Amino acid sequence: MKTATYLRPTPWDKRNFHIDTYEVTSLTEEALNETDQYDGHYTIKVDPMANTELLFKHGFYYMDTMIEPVCQKKDLQLIEQEGTSISKNYVTEDVYAIAEEVFEISRFHRDFHIPSFMADLRYMNWVRDLQEKDLIIALYNHGELAGFYGYEDDKVLLLGIKETFRGKGLTKAFTSKCCQAQFELGYEQLKTSISAANLASLNLFISLGFKLKRTTDVYHKLTGPAPEEK
Repeated sequence: MKTATYLRPTPWDKRNFHIDTYEVTSLTEEALNETDQYDGHYTIKVDPMANTELLFKHGFYYMDTMIEPVCQKKDLQLIEQEGTSISKNYVTEDVYAIAEEVFEISRFHRDFHIPSFMADLRYMNWVRDLQEKDLIIALYNHGELAGFYGYEDDKVLLLGIKETFRGKGLTKAFTSKCCQAQFELGYEQLKTSISAANLASLNLFISLGFKLKRTTDVYHKLTGPAPEEK
């Protein structure tokens, strides 16, 4: 079998789902034909105005719309909240435990081919990867671990707040402090990516000075056997 031209392997997903996983790099007949030839789970990201006839013809199904908020350094709204602080010092397993409970609004949790525990594992392993790179900031409230913030370069990647600290008005202060710390690394702009279904996160980032820049529709496809429950 010849080598695929338009399929980019995603090993970070394969390790969780235990089947081959790919990102499709082109919305063309040639690219979509390749998804019929190889077993695996596929993701393709397209402009919302793109013609999706070929996607449905080849068995893709709509999964999510991702919105990209962007913030300029000068626009960040720094929020102060008594008792809140951030630190690079934390107990690794305590952060990992928070990650296990917070990521429920994701395209993989909504994908009927992916068992929920595998979708959970994807995000927990992502947190571990960021921990190993020292790219996790711990969030504290009066000295107690309340959540974490994951980033890389100019991207805000993950934000998790422990259930007992939600709804207390702390998240805005935590996030603004972390964004400020990220800006201090030398960036003039930060960006993130949020599901259109996650209105709480969208409102949070908008309140901190982020502006909505663009949207991307995400489609999935499964060819061959689905990931299996263990």
